[in-house]
Amino acid sequence: MSPVRLPSSEQRRAFVRRLLRWYRRHRRDLPWRRTTDPYRVLVSEIMLQQTQVDRVLPKYREFLRKYPSIEALAAASVDAVRETWYPLGYNIRPVRLHAIAREVVRRFDGRIPDDRDTLLRLKGIGPYTAGAVLSFAYGKRASILDTNVRRVVQRVFYGTTPQRDTTLWQVVEHLLPSRAVYDFNQAVMELGATTCVARTPRCAVCPVRALCRAQPYFAREAARRDAARGVAAGRAAAPGRAGAPRLRR
Repeated sequence: MSPVRLPSSEQRRAFVRRLLRWYRRHRRDLPWRRTTDPYRVLVSEIMLQQTQVDRVLPKYREFLRKYPSIEALAAASVDAVRETWYPLGYNIRPVRLHAIAREVVRRFDGRIPDDRDTLLRLKGIGPYTAGAVLSFAYGKRASILDTNVRRVVQRVFYGTTPQRDTTLWQVVEHLLPSRAVYDFNQAVMELGATTCVARTPRCAVCPVRALCRAQPYFAREAARRDAARGVAAGRAAAPGRAGAPRLRR
């Protein structure tokens, strides 16, 4: 197996600098970005799995009103928790969150662990969620790889050549700055959620487009779509043959 090609130190510095500068100006004001409470961070991360922010926002507030602490969640019935969760979908998530709450209360006196290995032993917490709790709640130097981060890192450093998650995890760990870890992790997710989106990325306003190996491909795709729209518009504007008057000779 060939060694992983990691970004150079120059690429890494440029990526981090441009991304953080963009994030300071364009980040969304989201309630889970205003707290370092491990319980609230955990609730938000479980809710945001495969669910858009706009759908999560009202349910996040409602859920925390009903279960303001991990002890309150653990004391509730799983059926009540599922009912509060509705209609976010992926209904195994509230069951797992409830089980995590009960285990944390029983084994750790209500304190969510602050080390990766212990977090990963809690059923329902995977590598991404563990990294998010460590980074966003405890301020630790922990990397994350969710769908948005995966897309950004894949496109910027490897273009359209698919990479394994093992490779991308190494890349995000390599990119992680010594400071501003919280903002960096939030910034990569924000870029993937709002700009480097799945179907039609907004390359023109992307802060790292000059570094991105996939940008030329998406530029060609955009030009092809524009040309196709132009042809279609021209056909629509041309007079129909059936209704056109015949010329007198």
